[in-house]
Amino acid sequence: MENIFIGRQAIYDKQLNVFAYELLSRSNAEHNEAFIGEHNANHATTIVMLNALTEIGLQQLVGNHPAFINLPYDFLIGKCKIPDLHTQLVIEVLEDIEVTDELINAVKKLSDSGYMIALDDFIYNEKTLPLVEIADIIKIDILQLDVQGLRDNVEKLHGYDVRLLAEKVETQEEYELCKELGFDYFQGYFFCKPKIVESQRAPANRMTIVNILAQLQDPDVQIEKLEELISQDLALSYRLLKYINSAAFALQREIDSVHHAIVMLGLNTIRNLANLMLLSKIDDKPHDLLVLAIIRARMCEELGSNIDIKMKDIFFTAGLFSVIDALMENSMEEIVSQLPLSTILKDALLKQEGIVGEALKCCIAFERADWENIQFQKLDEITIQKAYFDAVIWSNNAMTMVANE
Repeated sequence: MENIFIGRQAIYDKQLNVFAYELLSRSNAEHNEAFIGEHNANHATTIVMLNALTEIGLQQLVGNHPAFINLPYDFLIGKCKIPDLHTQLVIEVLEDIEVTDELINAVKKLSDSGYMIALDDFIYNEKTLPLVEIADIIKIDILQLDVQGLRDNVEKLHGYDVRLLAEKVETQEEYELCKELGFDYFQGYFFCKPKIVESQRAPANRMTIVNILAQLQDPDVQIEKLEELISQDLALSYRLLKYINSAAFALQREIDSVHHAIVMLGLNTIRNLANLMLLSKIDDKPHDLLVLAIIRARMCEELGSNIDIKMKDIFFTAGLFSVIDALMENSMEEIVSQLPLSTILKDALLKQEGIVGEALKCCIAFERADWENIQFQKLDEITIQKAYFDAVIWSNNAMTMVANE
């Protein structure tokens, strides 16, 4: 596969369930844009991305969800072939494409053939109205408008048969405003940040989880103590044993006790699985917040394994705990102070420093399509991309397990 980064960003509905994913990419062509021209670079990147999706499989990246993808002018007007994925592909028309009769007719034809059409970075103006009449979804970058401008655009668009998607929603306040204005979908990282209410004690169930997590992180914990901790929670023990005996581990003999599981798979593996299952018990948070944590955990582990296989469990924990502040609705500093974590883990979670922190920073850059900051030690792009794909696939399997318990 040609060197390319392909990432995904979730799009949520009003209930904060994942509605779709936007697929974002950057290929080698973009590095050479000054030599081959911006138009050709975008064209080449799209071809590489579509080829990669064919090779990897769209199902692996987005499951059964719709996939939003930006397409250059040549693809929209039919000069280049678009994959036959009418039921899943949402074609985004970029804001800087010239609105010509040729484009309008081509987009109408794509819509009639079954593709969903989205207008990207939209700001209301007369020239784009023919496309508004065709579009299914209109995406508005809320950072491009002040509050009044946002209200005006929404009010005008409510006269059309379209759904509205708010992009770059970064805070809970922005999410609440967009929801109030009548947006149908939301894209951004507002759910990754803790919503901390002053003088409000954490709910009892969360404090219980934090207490168990604290004991699980004890670096000197013995098999007997870990077995006791897990066995105290009947549901946790059941889910853990069920997962370990599933096809995910493909063990040759059935494991019938927590003690047996620890002996067979090791302290760190069982500890990380228990961490995952405990965090999944927080059920008043968006499902995708845990998905994000699992992807980060697995990707960190994959990256770390290329550097120091002995530290892979520390990398995994850093990724998994990187959203614990949002899950617990408390500051990272406060939560970390309650957990007996190593200095390496503390530096990673609080400052994204040290080798583990570098891996976590790389994972976060990838999920945000911050291509310039996707780097870790001396790993090449193919290795980093593979770590991300493997993490997405692994998270799909892990979340299926969690959902079925």
